[in-house]
Amino acid sequence: MDEKKHTLEASIEQAGELLQQTFQEVSKRIVGQKEMLEGMMTGLLTEGHVLLEGVPGLAKTLAVKTLAEVLDSGFKRIQFTPDLLPADLIGTMIYRPQTGDFIPRKGPIFSNIILADEINRSPAKVQSALLEAMEERQVTLGTESYELAEPFLVLATQNPIEHEGTYPLPEAQLDRFIVKLYVPYPSFSEEQDILKRVGVKSDIRIRKVLDKAKIERLRSVVQKIHVDPRIEEYIVSLVQTSREKDREKGDFVRFIEYGGSPRASIYLFRCAKAKALLEGRTFVIPEDVKALAPAVLRHRIILTYEAEAEDLSTDQIIAEILRNVDVP
Repeated sequence: MDEKKHTLEASIEQAGELLQQTFQEVSKRIVGQKEMLEGMMTGLLTEGHVLLEGVPGLAKTLAVKTLAEVLDSGFKRIQFTPDLLPADLIGTMIYRPQTGDFIPRKGPIFSNIILADEINRSPAKVQSALLEAMEERQVTLGTESYELAEPFLVLATQNPIEHEGTYPLPEAQLDRFIVKLYVPYPSFSEEQDILKRVGVKSDIRIRKVLDKAKIERLRSVVQKIHVDPRIEEYIVSLVQTSREKDREKGDFVRFIEYGGSPRASIYLFRCAKAKALLEGRTFVIPEDVKALAPAVLRHRIILTYEAEAEDLSTDQIIAEILRNVDVP
């Protein structure tokens, strides 16, 4: 047992060095935004997709592009627009008159890191095409299905303030994102630092740190992080409470129309393990779960009209859930 623990500690130490190098490279271009960067890395470590929401100009697109440069893998940016077609995303079948056959012309989705820029600007057909790729990690062209290469990660952005010409993402698609991250404004000192770095145009070189083998190694370390049964009970209790209808459990339950599904429990479990690795620990603690609960649950809890009338946010309800569930 001690030998296994020692081996895991050594693996986490090596993983920590890789992660530190990765964050150092990304930080050459991105000032602050620690939660956003850790959230994107959590998605990579847990094989989950990430949704970034924030007003224009907060470096969401730049952060994704920079992370893709750190990874030695393919990268495609897809600008979602109302006139985008599924074929523009996944590709189509092309007829060859010489042979009389149809051959696939693969679209930009056949890459490793996909930046889905302003994802809520595309109509339902395009979002449905993306849904198969995100969930099944495959794309169907004609009668054939084609597997997507690993790692495959969709990093999507959306603008919360401009709703003209947008299509709200359906709950089924939102549920495929392991976390939804709010990207805040930088602090005063961070914005000063941004001016110094990019106020004058400069070419900041980014070194590649992670390749496919290293990413697989990091993911295998995440799998080995220990989760105590009491932590598992805590995770399930949080998600179950989001589905609670009994007023005795708390006054906040009247504001919840639908709570998190079992997928929320699974994703919170995985994210807590990734958080432990990012903190350099071999085990998960309650603070890991509490730190990730808003990002995992905020797009999975649907509020009632009463909550909207009282101008309550899902984050406020999640805070109430965390206060009402006993911490192990």
